[in-house]
Amino acid sequence: MSAQIASIAGLVLMFIIATVLPINMGALAFVGVFVIGLIAHLPAREIFAGFPGDLFVTLVGITYLFAIAQNNGTIDWLVQKAVWLVRGRIAAIPWVMFIIAGVLTAAGAVSPAAVAIIAPIALRFARNYTINPLLMGLLVIHGAQAGGFSPISVYGGITNQVVERAGLPRNDVALFLASLAFNSALAVVIYLFFRRRPATLPDDDRLARGPAELDQQAIALEPHDGGTDANLRLDSQRALTLIGLLALGIGSVAFDLNVGLLSISVAVLLTLLSPNAQKNAVDQVGWSTVLLITGVVTYVAVLQKVGTVDMMAAGVSGIGVPLLGALLLCYISGGVSAFASSVAVLGATIPLAVPFLLQGHVQAVGVVAAIAVSTTIVDVSPFSTNGALVMANAKGVDSDRFYRQMLLYSGLVVAVGPLLAWLVLVLPGWI
Repeated sequence: MSAQIASIAGLVLMFIIATVLPINMGALAFVGVFVIGLIAHLPAREIFAGFPGDLFVTLVGITYLFAIAQNNGTIDWLVQKAVWLVRGRIAAIPWVMFIIAGVLTAAGAVSPAAVAIIAPIALRFARNYTINPLLMGLLVIHGAQAGGFSPISVYGGITNQVVERAGLPRNDVALFLASLAFNSALAVVIYLFFRRRPATLPDDDRLARGPAELDQQAIALEPHDGGTDANLRLDSQRALTLIGLLALGIGSVAFDLNVGLLSISVAVLLTLLSPNAQKNAVDQVGWSTVLLITGVVTYVAVLQKVGTVDMMAAGVSGIGVPLLGALLLCYISGGVSAFASSVAVLGATIPLAVPFLLQGHVQAVGVVAAIAVSTTIVDVSPFSTNGALVMANAKGVDSDRFYRQMLLYSGLVVAVGPLLAWLVLVLPGWI
Protein backbone atom coordinates (compact mmCIF):
# COMPACT_ATOMS: atom_id res chain seq x y z
CA MET A 1 0.00 0.00 0.00
CA SER A 2 1.36 3.43 -0.97
CA ALA A 3 1.85 6.10 1.68
CA GLN A 4 -0.79 8.27 -0.02
CA ILE A 5 -3.51 5.60 0.14
CA ALA A 6 -2.46 4.61 3.67
CA SER A 7 -2.72 8.21 4.86
CA ILE A 8 -6.29 8.56 3.53
CA ALA A 9 -7.32 5.21 5.02
CA GLY A 10 -5.73 6.19 8.33
CA LEU A 11 -7.68 9.45 8.48
CA VAL A 12 -10.98 7.65 7.91
CA LEU A 13 -10.08 5.02 10.51
CA MET A 14 -9.24 7.68 13.09
CA PHE A 15 -12.62 9.34 12.65
CA ILE A 16 -14.42 6.03 13.07
CA ILE A 17 -12.49 5.01 16.20
CA ALA A 18 -12.80 8.44 17.83
CA THR A 19 -16.54 8.43 17.12
CA VAL A 20 -17.20 4.95 18.52
CA LEU A 21 -14.75 4.95 21.43
CA PRO A 22 -13.90 7.64 24.02
CA ILE A 23 -10.36 8.08 22.72
CA ASN A 24 -8.81 11.47 22.04
CA MET A 25 -8.45 11.74 18.27
CA GLY A 26 -5.26 13.73 18.65
CA ALA A 27 -3.60 10.77 20.37
CA LEU A 28 -4.79 8.51 17.53
CA ALA A 29 -3.36 11.00 15.03
CA PHE A 30 0.10 10.84 16.60
CA VAL A 31 -0.01 7.06 16.30
CA GLY A 32 -1.08 7.56 12.69
CA VAL A 33 1.85 9.83 11.83
CA PHE A 34 4.20 7.27 13.34
CA VAL A 35 2.77 4.50 11.13
CA ILE A 36 2.71 6.66 7.98
CA GLY A 37 6.25 7.75 8.75
CA LEU A 38 7.38 4.12 8.81
CA ILE A 39 5.61 3.39 5.52
CA ALA A 40 6.99 6.50 3.80
CA HIS A 41 10.42 6.24 5.51
CA LEU A 42 10.05 9.68 7.04
CA PRO A 43 12.46 10.43 9.89
CA ALA A 44 11.00 11.78 13.12
CA ARG A 45 12.37 15.29 12.50
CA GLU A 46 10.34 15.56 9.28
CA ILE A 47 7.22 14.32 11.05
CA PHE A 48 7.60 16.86 13.84
CA ALA A 49 8.29 19.60 11.31
CA GLY A 50 4.54 19.49 10.73
CA PHE A 51 3.70 20.01 14.41
CA PRO A 52 1.76 23.31 14.64
CA GLY A 53 3.92 25.10 17.20
CA ASP A 54 2.22 28.43 16.51
CA LEU A 55 -1.24 26.94 17.06
CA PHE A 56 -0.06 25.17 20.23
CA VAL A 57 1.22 28.41 21.75
CA THR A 58 -1.92 30.28 20.66
CA LEU A 59 -4.27 27.76 22.29
CA VAL A 60 -2.24 27.58 25.50
CA GLY A 61 -1.60 31.33 25.69
CA ILE A 62 -5.19 32.40 25.05
CA THR A 63 -6.79 29.88 27.43
CA TYR A 64 -4.16 30.64 30.08
CA LEU A 65 -4.72 34.40 29.83
CA PHE A 66 -8.49 34.18 29.87
CA ALA A 67 -8.41 31.68 32.76
CA ILE A 68 -6.68 34.44 34.74
CA ALA A 69 -9.26 36.97 33.54
CA GLN A 70 -12.06 34.62 34.54
CA ASN A 71 -10.61 33.83 37.96
CA ASN A 72 -10.18 37.47 38.96
CA GLY A 73 -13.63 38.51 37.69
CA THR A 74 -12.51 40.59 34.70
CA ILE A 75 -14.62 38.61 32.22
CA ASP A 76 -17.67 38.91 34.47
CA TRP A 77 -17.09 42.67 34.64
CA LEU A 78 -16.87 42.90 30.84
CA VAL A 79 -20.01 40.81 30.41
CA GLN A 80 -21.89 43.05 32.83
CA LYS A 81 -20.89 46.13 30.85
CA ALA A 82 -21.88 44.48 27.56
CA VAL A 83 -25.34 43.70 28.95
CA TRP A 84 -25.69 47.28 30.07
CA LEU A 85 -24.67 48.63 26.64
CA VAL A 86 -27.39 46.64 24.85
CA ARG A 87 -29.91 47.60 27.53
CA GLY A 88 -30.19 44.01 28.67
CA ARG A 89 -31.40 42.66 25.31
CA ILE A 90 -29.45 39.42 25.31
CA ALA A 91 -30.68 38.25 21.90
CA ALA A 92 -28.65 41.08 20.32
CA ILE A 93 -25.33 39.98 21.81
CA PRO A 94 -24.45 37.26 19.24
CA TRP A 95 -24.79 39.86 16.49
CA VAL A 96 -22.68 42.34 18.43
CA MET A 97 -19.92 39.71 18.61
CA PHE A 98 -20.36 38.92 14.90
CA ILE A 99 -19.99 42.57 13.93
CA ILE A 100 -17.00 43.25 16.19
CA ALA A 101 -15.13 40.21 14.88
CA GLY A 102 -15.88 41.26 11.29
CA VAL A 103 -14.72 44.83 11.85
CA LEU A 104 -11.46 43.59 13.38
CA THR A 105 -10.58 41.36 10.42
CA ALA A 106 -11.75 43.89 7.85
CA ALA A 107 -9.45 46.43 9.48
CA GLY A 108 -6.46 44.13 9.12
CA ALA A 109 -6.47 41.66 12.00
CA VAL A 110 -5.78 38.04 11.13
CA SER A 111 -8.86 35.90 11.67
CA PRO A 112 -7.42 33.79 14.53
CA ALA A 113 -6.40 36.96 16.37
CA ALA A 114 -9.93 38.36 16.16
CA VAL A 115 -11.45 35.08 17.33
CA ALA A 116 -8.87 34.77 20.10
CA ILE A 117 -9.88 38.18 21.44
CA ILE A 118 -13.66 37.89 21.05
CA ALA A 119 -14.44 34.19 21.62
CA PRO A 120 -13.54 33.94 25.33
CA ILE A 121 -15.70 36.95 26.18
CA ALA A 122 -18.57 35.81 23.94
CA LEU A 123 -18.60 32.26 25.33
CA ARG A 124 -18.44 33.48 28.90
CA PHE A 125 -21.38 35.69 28.10
CA ALA A 126 -23.24 32.72 26.61
CA ARG A 127 -22.66 30.71 29.77
CA ASN A 128 -23.90 33.48 32.05
CA TYR A 129 -27.00 34.40 30.07
CA THR A 130 -28.38 31.10 28.72
CA ILE A 131 -27.35 31.59 25.09
CA ASN A 132 -26.43 28.42 23.24
CA PRO A 133 -22.61 28.36 23.22
CA LEU A 134 -22.51 26.75 19.78
CA LEU A 135 -24.56 29.63 18.35
CA MET A 136 -22.27 32.18 19.98
CA GLY A 137 -19.06 30.49 18.89
CA LEU A 138 -20.17 30.02 15.28
CA LEU A 139 -21.26 33.64 14.94
CA VAL A 140 -17.89 34.82 16.23
CA ILE A 141 -16.06 32.69 13.64
CA HIS A 142 -18.33 33.61 10.74
CA GLY A 143 -18.08 37.25 11.76
CA ALA A 144 -14.30 37.07 11.57
CA GLN A 145 -14.51 35.44 8.13
CA ALA A 146 -17.14 37.93 6.92
CA GLY A 147 -14.59 40.73 7.07
CA GLY A 148 -11.65 38.53 6.20
CA PHE A 149 -11.29 39.48 2.52
CA SER A 150 -11.45 43.25 2.65
CA PRO A 151 -8.81 44.89 0.42
CA ILE A 152 -6.72 45.76 3.51
CA SER A 153 -7.14 42.42 5.28
CA VAL A 154 -4.56 39.65 5.50
CA TYR A 155 -6.59 37.06 3.56
CA GLY A 156 -7.64 39.63 0.97
CA GLY A 157 -4.11 40.92 0.45
CA ILE A 158 -2.61 37.44 0.09
CA THR A 159 -5.32 36.23 -2.30
CA ASN A 160 -5.08 39.31 -4.49
CA GLN A 161 -1.29 38.96 -4.67
CA VAL A 162 -1.56 35.29 -5.66
CA VAL A 163 -4.08 36.19 -8.36
CA GLU A 164 -1.89 38.96 -9.72
CA ARG A 165 1.23 36.77 -9.78
CA ALA A 166 -0.72 34.12 -11.69
CA GLY A 167 -1.64 36.67 -14.36
CA LEU A 168 -5.36 36.46 -13.66
CA PRO A 169 -7.83 39.37 -13.50
CA ARG A 170 -8.58 40.56 -9.97
CA ASN A 171 -11.53 42.26 -8.37
CA ASP A 172 -10.84 43.13 -4.75
CA VAL A 173 -14.34 44.42 -4.02
CA ALA A 174 -16.09 41.35 -5.49
CA LEU A 175 -13.88 39.06 -3.41
CA PHE A 176 -14.68 40.97 -0.23
CA LEU A 177 -18.42 41.09 -0.89
CA ALA A 178 -18.55 37.39 -1.74
CA SER A 179 -17.06 36.41 1.62
CA LEU A 180 -19.16 39.00 3.48
CA ALA A 181 -22.39 37.78 1.87
CA PHE A 182 -21.72 34.07 2.37
CA ASN A 183 -20.73 34.34 6.00
CA SER A 184 -23.55 36.76 6.81
CA ALA A 185 -26.06 34.39 5.20
CA LEU A 186 -24.70 31.46 7.19
CA ALA A 187 -24.89 33.51 10.39
CA VAL A 188 -28.55 34.30 9.72
CA VAL A 189 -29.34 30.62 9.11
CA ILE A 190 -27.51 29.59 12.30
CA TYR A 191 -29.28 32.23 14.35
CA LEU A 192 -32.72 31.32 13.02
CA PHE A 193 -32.05 27.62 13.59
CA PHE A 194 -31.13 28.12 17.22
CA ARG A 195 -34.00 30.56 17.80
CA ARG A 196 -36.40 27.65 17.57
CA ARG A 197 -34.36 24.98 19.25
CA PRO A 198 -33.03 24.65 22.79
CA ALA A 199 -29.35 24.15 23.35
CA THR A 200 -28.43 20.49 23.08
CA LEU A 201 -26.16 20.54 26.08
CA PRO A 202 -28.54 19.54 28.88
CA ASP A 203 -25.87 19.11 31.54
CA ASP A 204 -26.48 22.72 32.57
CA ASP A 205 -30.11 23.80 32.99
CA ARG A 206 -29.14 27.36 32.16
CA LEU A 207 -28.42 26.20 28.62
CA ALA A 208 -31.99 24.98 28.11
CA ARG A 209 -33.12 28.11 26.28
CA GLY A 210 -32.20 29.65 22.98
CA PRO A 211 -32.34 33.28 21.87
CA ALA A 212 -36.02 32.90 20.87
CA GLU A 213 -37.00 32.75 24.51
CA LEU A 214 -34.80 35.73 25.22
CA ASP A 215 -36.34 37.88 22.49
CA GLN A 216 -39.19 38.82 24.78
CA GLN A 217 -36.89 39.40 27.70
CA ALA A 218 -34.49 42.06 28.74
CA ILE A 219 -32.41 41.56 31.80
CA ALA A 220 -33.30 44.34 34.19
CA LEU A 221 -30.04 46.02 35.01
CA GLU A 222 -29.49 49.27 36.75
CA PRO A 223 -26.57 51.26 35.40
CA HIS A 224 -23.34 50.35 37.10
CA ASP A 225 -20.63 52.87 37.64
CA GLY A 226 -18.02 50.22 38.39
CA GLY A 227 -18.40 50.52 42.15
CA THR A 228 -22.01 49.77 43.07
CA ASP A 229 -21.56 46.00 43.01
CA ALA A 230 -18.99 44.77 45.51
CA ASN A 231 -18.31 41.65 43.46
CA LEU A 232 -17.81 43.49 40.18
CA ARG A 233 -15.82 46.58 41.10
CA LEU A 234 -13.01 47.54 38.79
CA ASP A 235 -10.28 46.77 41.32
CA SER A 236 -6.55 46.84 40.65
CA GLN A 237 -6.30 43.23 39.45
CA ARG A 238 -9.14 43.66 36.99
CA ALA A 239 -7.76 46.98 35.79
CA LEU A 240 -4.36 45.39 35.11
CA THR A 241 -6.04 42.48 33.33
CA LEU A 242 -8.03 44.88 31.15
CA ILE A 243 -4.80 46.67 30.26
CA GLY A 244 -3.32 43.29 29.34
CA LEU A 245 -6.30 42.39 27.15
CA LEU A 246 -6.13 45.80 25.49
CA ALA A 247 -2.41 45.27 24.84
CA LEU A 248 -3.25 41.89 23.29
CA GLY A 249 -5.76 43.49 20.95
CA ILE A 250 -3.56 46.41 19.93
CA GLY A 251 -0.42 44.30 19.59
CA SER A 252 -2.01 41.59 17.45
CA VAL A 253 -4.16 43.89 15.29
CA ALA A 254 -2.13 47.08 14.91
CA PHE A 255 1.41 45.69 15.12
CA ASP A 256 0.85 42.17 13.76
CA LEU A 257 2.49 40.55 16.79
CA ASN A 258 1.99 36.81 17.22
CA VAL A 259 -1.20 36.41 19.24
CA GLY A 260 0.01 33.25 20.98
CA LEU A 261 3.34 34.62 22.17
CA LEU A 262 1.77 37.93 23.12
CA SER A 263 -1.07 36.33 25.10
CA ILE A 264 1.21 34.03 27.07
CA SER A 265 3.52 36.98 27.77
CA VAL A 266 0.61 39.01 29.16
CA ALA A 267 -0.54 36.01 31.22
CA VAL A 268 2.91 35.51 32.74
CA LEU A 269 3.23 39.21 33.54
CA LEU A 270 -0.14 39.18 35.32
CA THR A 271 0.95 36.09 37.23
CA LEU A 272 4.16 37.80 38.33
CA LEU A 273 2.15 40.76 39.59
CA SER A 274 -0.26 38.55 41.53
CA PRO A 275 1.20 35.02 41.84
CA ASN A 276 -1.09 33.68 44.57
CA ALA A 277 -4.28 34.76 42.83
CA GLN A 278 -3.29 33.13 39.53
CA LYS A 279 -1.64 29.91 40.69
CA ASN A 280 -4.41 27.59 39.38
CA ALA A 281 -4.81 29.23 35.97
CA VAL A 282 -2.46 26.84 34.15
CA ASP A 283 -4.63 23.90 35.21
CA GLN A 284 -7.54 25.51 33.37
CA VAL A 285 -5.80 25.40 29.98
CA GLY A 286 -7.78 23.13 27.62
CA TRP A 287 -5.11 20.44 27.42
CA SER A 288 -7.37 17.77 25.90
CA THR A 289 -8.32 20.21 23.16
CA VAL A 290 -4.66 21.09 22.60
CA LEU A 291 -3.82 17.38 22.18
CA LEU A 292 -6.77 16.86 19.83
CA ILE A 293 -5.99 19.79 17.56
CA THR A 294 -2.20 19.51 17.39
CA GLY A 295 -2.37 15.77 16.75
CA VAL A 296 -4.78 16.03 13.83
CA VAL A 297 -3.00 19.03 12.29
CA THR A 298 0.32 17.17 12.50
CA TYR A 299 -1.29 14.20 10.73
CA VAL A 300 -2.57 16.42 7.91
CA ALA A 301 0.89 18.00 7.56
CA VAL A 302 2.36 14.51 7.11
CA LEU A 303 -0.42 13.73 4.62
CA GLN A 304 0.71 16.78 2.63
CA LYS A 305 4.37 15.81 2.96
CA VAL A 306 3.86 12.32 1.49
CA GLY A 307 2.08 13.87 -1.52
CA THR A 308 -1.54 12.91 -0.90
CA VAL A 309 -2.90 16.42 -1.46
CA ASP A 310 -0.69 16.99 -4.51
CA MET A 311 -1.88 13.69 -5.98
CA MET A 312 -5.51 14.75 -5.64
CA ALA A 313 -4.89 18.28 -6.91
CA ALA A 314 -2.91 17.10 -9.93
CA GLY A 315 -5.82 14.91 -10.94
CA VAL A 316 -8.17 17.86 -10.77
CA SER A 317 -5.95 20.23 -12.76
CA GLY A 318 -5.85 17.70 -15.59
CA ILE A 319 -9.65 17.62 -15.98
CA GLY A 320 -10.77 18.96 -19.34
CA VAL A 321 -14.09 20.34 -18.09
CA PRO A 322 -13.43 23.79 -16.51
CA LEU A 323 -16.69 23.98 -14.53
CA LEU A 324 -16.14 20.55 -13.00
CA GLY A 325 -12.48 21.37 -12.30
CA ALA A 326 -13.51 24.55 -10.47
CA LEU A 327 -16.02 22.61 -8.35
CA LEU A 328 -13.47 19.97 -7.41
CA LEU A 329 -10.89 22.62 -6.50
CA CYS A 330 -13.47 24.25 -4.23
CA TYR A 331 -13.99 20.93 -2.48
CA ILE A 332 -10.29 20.16 -2.18
CA SER A 333 -9.50 23.61 -0.79
CA GLY A 334 -12.38 23.37 1.68
CA GLY A 335 -11.56 19.84 2.80
CA VAL A 336 -7.86 20.51 3.32
CA SER A 337 -8.40 23.93 4.94
CA ALA A 338 -10.65 22.35 7.58
CA PHE A 339 -7.44 20.82 8.97
CA ALA A 340 -4.70 23.13 7.72
CA SER A 341 -3.78 26.79 7.29
CA SER A 342 -6.30 28.67 5.14
CA VAL A 343 -3.59 31.02 3.92
CA ALA A 344 -1.40 28.11 2.79
CA VAL A 345 -4.32 26.42 1.05
CA LEU A 346 -5.26 29.62 -0.78
CA GLY A 347 -1.70 30.07 -1.98
CA ALA A 348 -1.52 26.48 -3.23
CA THR A 349 -4.99 26.03 -4.74
CA ILE A 350 -5.52 29.18 -6.80
CA PRO A 351 -2.47 28.52 -9.06
CA LEU A 352 -3.90 25.05 -9.81
CA ALA A 353 -6.89 26.74 -11.43
CA VAL A 354 -4.74 28.83 -13.78
CA PRO A 355 -4.56 26.31 -16.70
CA PHE A 356 -8.32 26.13 -17.27
CA LEU A 357 -8.98 29.75 -16.23
CA LEU A 358 -6.67 30.97 -18.99
CA GLN A 359 -8.87 29.11 -21.50
CA GLY A 360 -11.58 31.70 -20.84
CA HIS A 361 -14.45 29.22 -20.47
CA VAL A 362 -15.22 30.37 -16.90
CA GLN A 363 -14.92 33.75 -15.19
CA ALA A 364 -11.63 33.88 -13.28
CA VAL A 365 -12.89 36.31 -10.63
CA GLY A 366 -15.84 34.05 -9.80
CA VAL A 367 -13.65 30.95 -9.50
CA VAL A 368 -11.13 32.74 -7.28
CA ALA A 369 -13.93 34.07 -5.06
CA ALA A 370 -15.49 30.59 -4.84
CA ILE A 371 -12.16 29.02 -3.86
CA ALA A 372 -11.56 31.78 -1.29
CA VAL A 373 -15.00 31.30 0.28
CA SER A 374 -14.70 27.50 0.24
CA THR A 375 -11.29 27.70 1.90
CA THR A 376 -12.31 29.96 4.77
CA ILE A 377 -15.92 29.12 5.68
CA VAL A 378 -14.66 25.74 6.90
CA ASP A 379 -12.62 27.46 9.63
CA VAL A 380 -15.48 26.50 11.95
CA SER A 381 -13.84 23.06 12.02
CA PRO A 382 -12.59 22.11 15.49
CA PHE A 383 -9.27 21.28 13.83
CA SER A 384 -8.74 24.81 12.52
CA THR A 385 -7.35 27.57 14.70
CA ASN A 386 -10.69 29.40 14.93
CA GLY A 387 -12.72 26.32 15.74
CA ALA A 388 -10.10 25.17 18.23
CA LEU A 389 -10.24 28.52 20.03
CA VAL A 390 -14.01 28.23 20.39
CA MET A 391 -13.72 24.68 21.71
CA ALA A 392 -10.98 25.61 24.16
CA ASN A 393 -12.99 28.51 25.59
CA ALA A 394 -16.38 26.78 25.87
CA LYS A 395 -16.73 26.30 29.63
CA GLY A 396 -19.48 24.63 31.61
CA VAL A 397 -20.49 22.35 28.73
CA ASP A 398 -20.16 18.66 27.96
CA SER A 399 -16.90 18.93 26.02
CA ASP A 400 -17.36 15.66 24.11
CA ARG A 401 -20.84 16.62 22.98
CA PHE A 402 -19.76 20.15 22.10
CA TYR A 403 -16.90 18.70 20.02
CA ARG A 404 -19.31 16.41 18.18
CA GLN A 405 -21.61 19.34 17.47
CA MET A 406 -18.73 21.42 16.09
CA LEU A 407 -17.61 18.44 14.02
CA LEU A 408 -21.11 17.84 12.66
CA TYR A 409 -21.59 21.48 11.68
CA SER A 410 -18.15 21.75 10.06
CA GLY A 411 -18.84 18.48 8.20
CA LEU A 412 -22.04 20.00 6.80
CA VAL A 413 -20.15 23.13 5.78
CA VAL A 414 -17.42 21.11 4.05
CA ALA A 415 -20.05 19.01 2.26
CA VAL A 416 -22.35 21.82 1.16
CA GLY A 417 -20.35 25.08 1.34
CA PRO A 418 -18.11 24.57 -1.72
CA LEU A 419 -21.10 23.50 -3.81
CA LEU A 420 -23.06 26.63 -2.82
CA ALA A 421 -20.06 28.84 -3.55
CA TRP A 422 -19.70 27.21 -6.96
CA LEU A 423 -23.42 27.50 -7.75
CA VAL A 424 -23.57 31.19 -6.82
CA LEU A 425 -20.16 32.50 -7.90
CA VAL A 426 -18.98 30.26 -10.76
CA LEU A 427 -21.93 28.70 -12.57
CA PRO A 428 -23.80 31.95 -13.43
CA GLY A 429 -20.55 33.54 -14.68
CA TRP A 430 -21.53 37.02 -13.54
CA ILE A 431 -18.25 38.01 -11.88
